Amino acid sequence: MHSSSDPIGEFELIQRFFKTGADAMNPKSEIGLGIGDDCALIQASSNEEIAITTDMLVEGRHFFVGADPELLGRKALAVNLSDLAAMGATPLGFTLALALPDADQVWLEAFSKGLFSIAKQFSCSLIGGDTTAGPLTISITALGTLPKGEAIQRSGAKPGDDIWVSGELGDARLALAALRHEISLPEVDLKQIEHRMHQPIPRVELGTHLRGVATAALDISDGLLGDLKHILSQSKVDAQIRIDQLPKSAILLKQDSSIQNQFAACGGDDYEICFTADKHQRDAIEHISKTLNLPLTRIGQTIAIKSDAANIEILNSDGKPLSDAETLSLMKSFDHFK
Repeated sequence: MHSSSDPIGEFELIQRFFKTGADAMNPKSEIGLGIGDDCALIQASSNEEIAITTDMLVEGRHFFVGADPELLGRKALAVNLSDLAAMGATPLGFTLALALPDADQVWLEAFSKGLFSIAKQFSCSLIGGDTTAGPLTISITALGTLPKGEAIQRSGAKPGDDIWVSGELGDARLALAALRHEISLPEVDLKQIEHRMHQPIPRVELGTHLRGVATAALDISDGLLGDLKHILSQSKVDAQIRIDQLPKSAILLKQDSSIQNQFAACGGDDYEICFTADKHQRDAIEHISKTLNLPLTRIGQTIAIKSDAANIEILNSDGKPLSDAETLSLMKSFDHFK
């Protein structure tokens, strides 16, 4: 029996905490060869495409120093699965690269437990990776499959499309503000929303249902309005957003309206799906919402682009544009280098 202070080498670390868990998952048939060799082998068929995404989490930048390793393991994979969901892909497998200050076996046990709990939930096999010493950094590359030609890209929105979002927005940012002591939040309220920050739910099932329905989509990681601009820029359209239509939880609605709107419009870590769709798809989208028991809210529309740069016009509850100052305060999304 090892204690957390016993030395452990790279290959024993991989074998004990990751290869055993990966082997126990019974990888999908598309995984020809998984963890343990120089490369993983994936058997791609002629009528399928493979989606690939990579995310990196750095201690002190993307998560608190000393964060719960089990929750961290879940979130590290969840944010990648969220990217696959936005493309309409079904998770297939993932690689894991870890830089560790030290090979703390108690930490690794908890981290791998959280990692494999969500991997099993979404049938996504660990198929390879690397470890090294260094500041705590977690990098995951996730792969998914989808029918050829059915990927939901960011470039497909057309003028006149509806703009939709799943779930509720702003709770992860509200939890972060409370934990940073930026605002005062009753403990009972914090407990109700803290999971939105630590345990985001990748909307994989929604993504597959949106194939053939959505014209463009992405996951909301850095804030709704900032992320939506990626769709607008690549689709070459502008947008009008009704600020009063942004879906908010009962906890967020207790806050001042300025905080509500700021956190819902630009708070990061929501990991909901923002997508556009033709107005004729409204009934289909309502059916998807009922089928998945997941709120899908129409928050605005795309319009013809007016200049070289895509623009978002934010409207108040009366349908009138906000002032430039009000709009500017809402357009601050997360930037990894600021």
